[in-house]
Amino acid sequence: MSNTKQVIKKLREIIKQKGLKNTKQREIILETVLDDKNHLSAEDIYNKISKKYKDENIGMATVYKALKFLEETELINSITIDNTKKFETNFKGHHDHLVCVKCNKIIEFMSETIEDEQEKIAKDNKFVLLKHTMYLYGYCGNCS
Repeated sequence: MSNTKQVIKKLREIIKQKGLKNTKQREIILETVLDDKNHLSAEDIYNKISKKYKDENIGMATVYKALKFLEETELINSITIDNTKKFETNFKGHHDHLVCVKCNKIIEFMSETIEDEQEKIAKDNKFVLLKHTMYLYGYCGNCS
């Protein structure tokens, strides 16, 4: 499910199931995360929305509240870098992250070799692996 319209539909279904009121602001915030390939902080999201949706009157408190809800419903994920949460869509498919400790650049990658090794380690230890997250910290090519 990577299509923005499909994810917004999923959001509406979740809101209905929870008996909550759907808001345009929540949808705009989710769309902003879905449509950007980068990992965005709440401030980044707020700034993008302020430029694109000037008439919507979406404040930082609304952004924080919506992001918390969207993360709780697993429509988005976050990674904390240097005490700042960065958000991304939860519909990219599994991937891991390289994080530069100097400039905070995040590089996504997928390695079948690493995935296979993790499965083997879990099996060898009679462990049922449900999910995992891997962040490798170091210096990017520009900072090393």
